[in-house]
Order: sequence, then C-alpha cells, then structure tokens
Amino acid sequence: MEPLHRFTADIRIIEPPERFNNPFHYNPHQLCQIAADEVKNYISGRKDFATEVAEGKMFGVLVVRDACGCLGYLAAFSGLLCGSNVQEGFVPAVFDFLNPDGYFKREEGEISDINIRIAAICNSSDYKEALDRLEICRKQAESELALMREDNRQAKILRDKMRSEGNMTPEEEALLVRDSQYRKAELKRCTKMWSEKIAEAEALFNSVKSVVERLKEERKRRSASLQEWLFSQFVMLNARGESRTLLQIFAEQRGCIPPAGAGECAAPKLLQYAYKNSLQPICMAEFWLGASPVGEVRRDGCFYGSCKGKCEPILAFMLQGLDVEKSSLEEAGERFADIPVLYEDDWLIVVDKPSGMLSVPGKVGGRSVQEWLACHFDREDIFVAHRLDMSTSGILVAAKGVEAFKAMQSLFARRLVQKSYMALLSAVPKNKEGQISLPLLPDYMHRPRQMVDVANGKEAVTLYSIVSTCDNNGKECAVAQLQPLTGRTHQLRVHCAHILGLGTPIVGDELYGLPDKRLMLHASQIAFEHPFTHKKVVLESAPDFLK
Repeated sequence: MEPLHRFTADIRIIEPPERFNNPFHYNPHQLCQIAADEVKNYISGRKDFATEVAEGKMFGVLVVRDACGCLGYLAAFSGLLCGSNVQEGFVPAVFDFLNPDGYFKREEGEISDINIRIAAICNSSDYKEALDRLEICRKQAESELALMREDNRQAKILRDKMRSEGNMTPEEEALLVRDSQYRKAELKRCTKMWSEKIAEAEALFNSVKSVVERLKEERKRRSASLQEWLFSQFVMLNARGESRTLLQIFAEQRGCIPPAGAGECAAPKLLQYAYKNSLQPICMAEFWLGASPVGEVRRDGCFYGSCKGKCEPILAFMLQGLDVEKSSLEEAGERFADIPVLYEDDWLIVVDKPSGMLSVPGKVGGRSVQEWLACHFDREDIFVAHRLDMSTSGILVAAKGVEAFKAMQSLFARRLVQKSYMALLSAVPKNKEGQISLPLLPDYMHRPRQMVDVANGKEAVTLYSIVSTCDNNGKECAVAQLQPLTGRTHQLRVHCAHILGLGTPIVGDELYGLPDKRLMLHASQIAFEHPFTHKKVVLESAPDFLK
C-alpha cells in the first residue's frame, strides 16, 4: 500500500483551506477529520497494532494535492510502531536508523557491548571484594578513631577535674601531662595507620575501578558522537527546496543540540515525504489514539498541536515557503480596543480580562492587558499582580507603582487572596463537590502543557462544586465553581481534565480537551484585604458563556 491515499469518502463539495494551518494552534479542517477517520478505521483492522495503540500513540495526517491537482492524504505515526520505522500505509521515517546493517545499529551494538563489559566487571568477585575491603576498612577506621577520641575526651575531663580540686604535687601534674601527650600521640599514630590502610584499599579498588571509568568515558564519548552523527543524517526539507540537518536547525534557532527523538514525530515525517515526492501540503492534523500517558492528559481520538520541545524549531524551518495561517496567539489581543474596569483607587486597578488576551507581554499575542493599562491610564508603572491564561477571561488585578505591586504580590504569595472561577465542563462529573490534589510539573517537550507528577510536581489543590447542569449543543454539561488554593499554571484545566481529577475537560480547552469557540473558564470572584486601606475588597464578574 502506497503512503499516498485517495479519499474513500466523497469530498467533492468540501472546499480546501486557502492557507496551510498553523500546526501548533488549529481547529482541524474537515478534510483532515475525514482523513483521520479513515486512518483510524485502517488501524482498527491491523491486529498487530492493537496492543501498542491501546497503550497510547500519536498519529498524523497531511492532506496534499498531487501534480494532477487531485487531493489525497498521507498518514504517519510518531516514533516507532511495533518496533519499526516502516509500516504499510504510512510515510517512512526521515531517516531509518534501524537498518540492521547500517552504521547506527553497528555502533549501537558496540556501545551495548561496552555496557556488558562494565556490568561484568562490576559483578566480578575481584571488584566486589575490593569494594567490600575498602568499605570495611573505612568503617573500622571511623569506629576505632571515634572510640579513641571519646576516650581522650573523658580522660581530659578527668584531668581537668583533678586540677580543679588542687593540692596536686609536681609529680602528679607531670603524670597528667605525660598521659595527655601519650593519648594525643596514640591518636595521631592510629590516624596515620588507618589512613595508610585506607589508601592501600583505595589503590586496590581504583585499579579495578579505573577500567570501569575508562569504559564509561568511552561509552559517553561514543554515545554523544553517535547521537551527533544521527542528527546529521536527518536532512529536513522545506517548501522552498532548501535543506538543513537537525544539528543546523537547532543550532540556528536555539543554540543547542536537538533533544532525543527529534525528527521522529508525525508532522516532520509527513512534510518531508510530501516535499520529496512533489506533493503540495494543504492542511495537517495530529491525533492521539489509546490510553493517556501516565501524568499527562491525552484523550483517545482528540486532535493536538505539534510538540514545542522537539517540533517547533523543525517545523519553523520546514514550513518556510508555505502560506501558513497565523496562530490564534498571533492574532489575538489586537481586536481588544477596550476592557471593562471593575475597580480603581490610588493603588489598584481591577479589570475584566477578555478571553484571548495575554495578561502580560509575550512573544506573540498582540497587545496585553498590561500594555493596554499603560496606554489607557497613560503611565508606565502599572504592573499586573497575577496572571490568567490567555484563553481564560475574568477578574485581573493590577497595581499602580512598584510599592503597590510588591504589596499585592505578597498577598498572593501568602495565599491571602481568595479566587473563584466558573467553568463549563464537557460532561457531568460523578461527585458534586470535593477537593482535587494533583501535583503539577511543566511538560517541557510540550510547552505550555502541564503534567501530573506525584514525585516531582509542585503541590496543586482545587476545591470544586457543581452548580448546575445545562445543554451545550445537544450535550449535557456541568457548570462548576472552582476555587484554587494554590496558583499553578493550568491548574484548573488539568485538574478538570485529568482522569484522577474530574475527568471532564473544560469546554473549549484545546490543550487538554476539544477546541470550541473559546475556553469556557472565567475568573468570577476575588476577595482580599486591601494592602493600604485594609478594607475588604470583594469583586464579581459573570462569564459571558453562561449568560
């Protein structure tokens, strides 16, 4: 089966998009949705894929136009599938490093042999005996010298007591002096003796260990060299006909070497095959099948943007020459001419931030709330005291001047600000109220996504209650009140979407659920003691999506 597929569905009445979609922020075009459905149907018939796909796998489709002007689509999977880079019906890898006769596998085999040699030495009787002898010698030295020091300390206490009582003859004083000198000399002699014994044991152990260290250094050097060689074999193309290796792309854009697995995701594979075979890219989408990875929020059948850690630099190069849509981040913010001001005094300004506007200036996103405030109030010393996600609307507090800014930040840091949010959930949770405690950690390869990590994540606690249920486009949804007791990035979004939380994503959450007109999350109430007047400030705002 060729990688280029013709649609089995009738697509004659569907208009292709005028511009290629931004791969990081998009709503999948209807053609991509149809292509994805056909790929899912094909995968369901591959029994050899069943186990791996059930455990979770990212796939992608790229709608293309051939030289005759006919539309078709390509399919790809991220990483390996059933231990292989090559599967019938999918585009090949940019570079197939799994060729058993290729340099990568040969060198990988030799590195594996080094691992075996290291393990053999570390498990050998000579290595274990030398290590045991060194550890025993150190423990014996520590124990014996500790006993001598304690004995000397008690002897000194006794000498001091005898002297304090007085009436000592010169001969008795001389005996005390000689006792002190003898004990110090004995401690010095024993310390030297044990130092020599430990040095001898260390020399014996190091003679065996040095072989292991040399092998480890060789392994490190050869592994780094192999990784660099591998990235130099990934020669990526773009729509202009230009080429760059992964090493060049990451060096130019990030000043670093590529992360492991770079170039093996679905999106780069799809574009590479299209360029190499003179196919014009029309639109693209990536979707997840199977269970969610531990700690992450991935939903079976849902579409996701390309990963930032590995794919952002690669796709930035590969998309050059295509007419690509601006992302929602790039377009947002510019349309907001006015923002409602809910409260103002000599120190604070509280506004009702619209969805789609950044709280503070970013790389993209148009004018932020902070920039709008500076312009609207004609002063540069206005600072947003906390943040709301770009997609989240609602109450946002800003401070006039550095002193007020620091005072409000202190209130937030000490958790003296009570915040409440209203959210429209995509389903009705089983429990009507409760507490969610799931530690969060940034997903560095998929920024700005967050993941649950019990071992390394930061504490994140949310109180929730289901206020009511409602109909949303024919589906029963829940209106929830959410109260974050901590302030982690995406805390409410992850706590709602994660299976260990509510298991029901917020409507419109394109990162952890499904895209919609907007993210249905609104900061609806805030309460705090004013840092300067010491009066209670309570402000409320109703979300437009519940009106």
